Amino acid sequence: MQSSLSRPWPETEPAAMTPAAEHEDIRDVMRRLLDCHSTLEDGRLAARSRVGYSPELWSLLVEEMNVAALTVPEDRGGLGYSVVELGIVLEECGRALVCEPVLTSATLGVHALLAAERSRTVDELLDRVVRGELVATVTALSGQTDFVDATRAGHRWSLSGRATNVVQGGAADVVVLLAHADDGPGLYAVDLRTATVRRTELPVVDPSRRQANLLFDDAEAVRLAGPGDAPRAVETLQSLGVIGLACEHVGVIDRLLDSTREYTMQRRQFGRAIGSFQAVKHRLANTLVELEKARSAARYAAAVFAEDPGAAALPAAVAGAVCTEAVIATAMEAVQLHGGVGFTWEHATHSYVRRALGDEPLLGDSRAHRGRIADLVGL
Repeated sequence: MQSSLSRPWPETEPAAMTPAAEHEDIRDVMRRLLDCHSTLEDGRLAARSRVGYSPELWSLLVEEMNVAALTVPEDRGGLGYSVVELGIVLEECGRALVCEPVLTSATLGVHALLAAERSRTVDELLDRVVRGELVATVTALSGQTDFVDATRAGHRWSLSGRATNVVQGGAADVVVLLAHADDGPGLYAVDLRTATVRRTELPVVDPSRRQANLLFDDAEAVRLAGPGDAPRAVETLQSLGVIGLACEHVGVIDRLLDSTREYTMQRRQFGRAIGSFQAVKHRLANTLVELEKARSAARYAAAVFAEDPGAAALPAAVAGAVCTEAVIATAMEAVQLHGGVGFTWEHATHSYVRRALGDEPLLGDSRAHRGRIADLVGL
């Protein structure tokens, strides 16, 4: 059955699809910054740290690139850009395989607080997340991950229960989650620094994207959206999460195609570069097709979300299905075309394979996204 909260497809082509010179400027600056400060070895060291990312690089991204303020309206202290520009930032983050909380805090955390009913507490939280003083994360906001009850006593809300597989939940300062109260489901924010919460780090496929289970015991919370507004806010955040992950995957595919093409032009057999063999050319061409499919789907979904988040559910599901399949196929192809070296832990390709496989279950695999497409179009 089609969702009552979203329209199946936008009626007109989004204007944000039009390329702009400013977009390439954003891409160039991001790429130069990450090339200097986020090498593969830097990322691996940061992923093994206590918080799972580099606070120094995170500060650079917040202060120099304003990643957390990018899509915040100007009247609330931000730059007033759209998800299209944020998508470019996320593409470059995927390309460099960063483990800093750009997707969780600068994207989902910021938008969750922007969607909340305004109050002094919410505005203070938003301001501190935008400045990078607090790192936020958002659960998958589904019945498969959020098992939390909300209780009200006067003006105070408290949460008890558990949230599972929370990305960067072990190091985040604030978590946004779905909880059920007597009047229905709502969206809540918990300050993990002061609340009664037990965190359990989980073994993960991708060590650069750590996850944790959170157990709440009468943890004080702020209600961001009640039963009337929560379903729409949850759908919007889920669409944004899928789009953000899809944009990251475009960057991963782009980097793998570049590195694989370079390797096949250097590796020689029978006196020739293996990239000159017809069979290898065909495989590289197929990977380029995967890149263009993924790029088109992700950028279209971001453009639709920028103009009307309520119309983005279907484009987001399409982007999720296309980009998830494309990034896994590309990662496997990159390993094969690199030969024996591609299977080793030391090689960069290995880390990209882990990111592709580790991301697959976070917000739904391609089969789940296709099921969502079927629901939205009424099949």
